[in-house]
Amino acid sequence: MNLAHWLERTAQIKGDRPAVFRGPEQVFTYAEFFRAAQGLAAALAAHGVGPGDRVALFMKNCPEYLLGFYGVWGLGAAVVPINAKLHPKEAAFIVDNSGAKLVLATDDLASDLSDVIDVPLIHVEHDTFTELCNHDPLPVAERADNDLAWLFYTSGTTGQPKGVYISHGMIRSTSLSYLLDCDDVSPEDAVFYMAPMSHGAGIYAPIHVARGARHITPASGGFDEIELLDTAEKQGPLQMFMAPTMVRRFTDIAEAAGRRGEGIKTIVYGGGPMYLADIEDAVNWFGPRFIQIYGQGECPMAITALSRDDVADRTHPRWRERLASVGRAQSVVEVRIGDAAGLPLPPGEVGEIMVRGTPVMPGYWNNPEATAKTLVDGWLMTGDMGFLDEDGYLTMRDRSKDVIISGGTNIYPREVEEALLTHPDVHEVSVVGRPSTEWGEDVVAFVVLAEGASLDEATLDAHCLANIARFKRPKAYSAVQELPKNNYGKVLKTELRKLCI
Repeated sequence: MNLAHWLERTAQIKGDRPAVFRGPEQVFTYAEFFRAAQGLAAALAAHGVGPGDRVALFMKNCPEYLLGFYGVWGLGAAVVPINAKLHPKEAAFIVDNSGAKLVLATDDLASDLSDVIDVPLIHVEHDTFTELCNHDPLPVAERADNDLAWLFYTSGTTGQPKGVYISHGMIRSTSLSYLLDCDDVSPEDAVFYMAPMSHGAGIYAPIHVARGARHITPASGGFDEIELLDTAEKQGPLQMFMAPTMVRRFTDIAEAAGRRGEGIKTIVYGGGPMYLADIEDAVNWFGPRFIQIYGQGECPMAITALSRDDVADRTHPRWRERLASVGRAQSVVEVRIGDAAGLPLPPGEVGEIMVRGTPVMPGYWNNPEATAKTLVDGWLMTGDMGFLDEDGYLTMRDRSKDVIISGGTNIYPREVEEALLTHPDVHEVSVVGRPSTEWGEDVVAFVVLAEGASLDEATLDAHCLANIARFKRPKAYSAVQELPKNNYGKVLKTELRKLCI
């Protein structure tokens, strides 16, 4: 079934409901949204795009992003959303690798990209795009569950990015799991797109379409904490996705402004490690509004979930351990901890996190070698390390490539980071391994200091010795103004490792 059928069905019975907004401005009702999307489908067909073809989306967050999704899907083609912060040459690689027939782009990104690609590019903020959406609409194309809907390109931190094949059935499975394992969605709700729509925030669009909720793209086009607080008070109840670093920033600014987030219904967080101190602070300030998910592009948003009740609970005897976990397996997957051979490990033992189920990709785009390494006997080998407890809660350690091996002993950077974050002088921290002729690797901590604090290595060393084993403590500390991060808020440890050489 085509994901665009959900939009068609909502338009049929809730056509007069408000659907799409740019800030406070209503752009479409559901009937208008569906009509414009299928008009765009007709225009794309006239440009030579057909079922199974790919169309790249290189845009900031805007209403046209949603039209891009549904216009392309309605035609039976697939979207290739590109991280808006990529260099034009990096975006051009994705356009070429995906075999995209054309590109839809916002004005701020279009001109530089057009210089380095050979396929047509359409500016979505021009009147000509509105004219395209006014074409006589096509009927929604038929699609099978395993047909390509979304080609997601990984960050490429260890080489060229790979295209993850995400099908209509995968997104539908993730969407239904959202209702089962994360949160309900009602027509009165609004989803607020601050995190990049090229990533997980966009994956959540279909379930909000199916439920007839409102879709709001920020007038700023991105993440502005005060804009979020204002929008929630005026247009709530809001649901949204945030990376952990966004939650930290939002908590700091809201607390400084004395605002408790009235109008915010749910913040789903994921996409990187959420430190215990950060989520405790967020819940203490905002209350029970938070749900955690763990997923990967290869199993989008759908590996585990930590419920609102679990995040807010302070009565369970092991509430801290649960809060430090990423929750329990979502309803549509199985989760296993495997040893080096992929054999299951008992509760409490650290190994590689393995997943199988309907949201797991069938493979990488035109990359059978990478597919064979990542999909083994039906299991997705995530490359993440962690353990399950007796109740099925999954606690992550680190990416397997981030584990530091010092003196033959595995050290998980997150343990060291968690310890350092409990010191009042530490605002943010990231721990990496530095080559060592004596030990193999030394532990190095890059620290963003709290306002007014200065780096005191002896004090931080004593704090670590009071909280973690001696062999895990950093051998060196480096104060930095900020940690390097990608567009999704993930710390780029590859960049920090370069500073250690």
